[in-house]
Amino acid sequence: MPRSTRLVLIRCLAALTGLVLLVIGIRFLLVPQKAARFFGIAPAAGDASTALSYVIGLRDIWLALLVLVLSAVEDWRGLALWLGLGASVCLGDAAIAASSSGRPLSVGFHLASGIYCGILALTCWRQHRAQAAANPTVD
Repeated sequence: MPRSTRLVLIRCLAALTGLVLLVIGIRFLLVPQKAARFFGIAPAAGDASTALSYVIGLRDIWLALLVLVLSAVEDWRGLALWLGLGASVCLGDAAIAASSSGRPLSVGFHLASGIYCGILALTCWRQHRAQAAANPTVD
């Protein structure tokens, strides 16, 4: 695959990650009970549960915006770190979903997201290293 095509693909995949997380965050703000169920936890009724869903929604939105900006400016090291840490969060989310509801769809979504983020993190890291080798002033 030509280098320019590969870079566009990596940027698009990273941006897609941000867009999906943005939708998830907005969903936690608009329909917190449904979002929590899809996440894999059985939400408790009450203000505390709804407030926590709002916190999750805001967290997801700012993290989504961060990955969108990192992909727009082609900060490969930043994307690699974000995605690598995101992969570990996804795996932790899978464990939470497994112990809470045990819904296979929810657990599978988190596991697949973790694997996806891990692979994309490695790809971004390789791109960062290639750029650093080609231009030693970039770090």
